[in-house]
Amino acid sequence: MAAIAGLTLPTVFVLVIVSLAGGMGITAVGPGGVFVTAALYALLDIPPGTIAGTASATFVATGLLGTATYLRSGELGDRERTVAAGLLSLGGIVGALVGVRLNAMVSGQLFGHLLGVFLTLSGVVVWYRARTTTDEQRKLNPATWSGWAAITVIGFTVGVPGGLLGVGGPVIAVPLLVAAGIPMLLAVALAQVQSVFLAAGATAGYVAQDAVSWPLAVLVGVPELIGVVAGWRFAQHIDPSRLKLGLAVLLVGLGPYLALS
Repeated sequence: MAAIAGLTLPTVFVLVIVSLAGGMGITAVGPGGVFVTAALYALLDIPPGTIAGTASATFVATGLLGTATYLRSGELGDRERTVAAGLLSLGGIVGALVGVRLNAMVSGQLFGHLLGVFLTLSGVVVWYRARTTTDEQRKLNPATWSGWAAITVIGFTVGVPGGLLGVGGPVIAVPLLVAAGIPMLLAVALAQVQSVFLAAGATAGYVAQDAVSWPLAVLVGVPELIGVVAGWRFAQHIDPSRLKLGLAVLLVGLGPYLALS
């Protein structure tokens, strides 16, 4: 890890804290992993491919653990939800591979601009969802052909920026699924399954480019996993509306900083 430019003890401390909080966000409300990507970009002098590849590698582990937690609490498991998770994941894999290809064409400065714009838009979507969307507004039926098509398209839409920027799937998938009418906890649960396959596809692409820092992935991945369990417990017992608004403020505040830096 000493070979990674900018990795000092204070930087390690900040990365661990951000990763812990990011893991909590992943299973509590969806947005979370994006903070890890933003921290890697802001704190370390490493190429965009290494940022996206390393972050994606950690999201494979967080997705597996997140899936296990939501299986335990009953949001996943029946046939209808299994099919929905599979279609979301299939679209995500294809999109992630497209995103990995696009990443090779992006400079470090453009990467920061794109990441900043993405964070800002994510914050706006999270804020809008927190203010206007309820679980009772269910519109999309995942047991119909139109529902299957919509879920697959959402998966692909999530996969492209996920592979390009290394921001994970739930940060985009959860707002889109809830906006389509999927209940909040089910949307978060489906996004955990998708993130496993989306991140695995993206990671494989970056491994082929030798762009994954495994020591760095362990450094941020372990606290992320701890945060994933804490976030799941939080989501089961506390109304996340205030947390959503807090995350929205952080995303909108951090986005312009990264875009203009």
